[in-house]
Amino acid sequence: MTPVTKAYLPNREKYQAYVDRIYDSGWLTNNGALVQELESRLADYLGVKNLICVANGSLALQVAYKALKLKGEVITTPFSFVATTSTMSWEGLRPVFADISPLSFNLEPSNIESLITSNTSAIIPTHVFGNPCEVEEIQSIAKKYNLKVIYDAAHAFGVKYKDKSILNYGDISVLSFHATKLFHTIEGGAIITNDDEVAKKIRLLINFGIANAVTVESLGINAKMNEMEAAMGLCVLDEIDAICIKRKNVWQAYQQQLSNLAFQRWNAYSKNNYAYAPVLFESESKALEAEGKLKSSNIIPRRYFYPSLDTLNYLQTNQICETSRDIASRILCLPIYHSLKQDELNRIIENIKRVN
Repeated sequence: MTPVTKAYLPNREKYQAYVDRIYDSGWLTNNGALVQELESRLADYLGVKNLICVANGSLALQVAYKALKLKGEVITTPFSFVATTSTMSWEGLRPVFADISPLSFNLEPSNIESLITSNTSAIIPTHVFGNPCEVEEIQSIAKKYNLKVIYDAAHAFGVKYKDKSILNYGDISVLSFHATKLFHTIEGGAIITNDDEVAKKIRLLINFGIANAVTVESLGINAKMNEMEAAMGLCVLDEIDAICIKRKNVWQAYQQQLSNLAFQRWNAYSKNNYAYAPVLFESESKALEAEGKLKSSNIIPRRYFYPSLDTLNYLQTNQICETSRDIASRILCLPIYHSLKQDELNRIIENIKRVN
């Protein structure tokens, strides 16, 4: 089977060396030495100030909402992984959807202002497939209405905007380090902020609000990353540049040989990190036909992101985001990972060409 993605597994002996350190120390979790090392190395590699590793990307979002004391309504995108919206609902927030750009697939800033009410506390966009949002426009709106901005940057590992990490924009940015991601720690994630006080608060929130052995300073939860996951992250980080080069080769093959399909328009001030390989068909029927042909050849694409989140029944919303629904119906993410073989890549491309 050729899956849509495959987790990078580092050299076994290298990972074992980290595991040996864990066994020698007997320190498995609770801000261990490897978590501290990973946070420091990631902050340096990504060019950010405060980076706090957590158990997963969903908890990262939930902790971010708590850290900024969000309440009421938040304006967000209907075109993202379901966790972007489900975490809001889980925390008692009401997602209000601003439709997306048909070119960038990101939340369209011109759709935001008409949705702001006295109950709005934040704007929560996603850098979809790693493509940077129109961050200056979003920040201008947020400043005008005194709103917080949290970026779901789950797809945007290593992405820069105007030669600066995209993670430096907004009040908080959140990464996912799930095994399916470009960079992973098996499960895991990170919260990034330039505000030292917010970072301090986040560290309390992810550890039950415990300040020290005798002081519980605030409400909190257990959202800590463990040492085994940090060990994986340290190994993967050593290889991340080589991983990106191999993924770039796959993405460029798709772009060159499937030129009759539509590709996401990337932000002009940024470069693709090749985390995903989305292609857009002329109709849903064509997308489904391509999906069927690929699956018949044991190739598994994914309809990322389907369905459009404004259609989720449990939200009980009457909003209709026509562009998001249209894009969601016609998009397929094709397999892209470091070890995708040339013959597999050729089979994927040939199967899609039979549709178009």
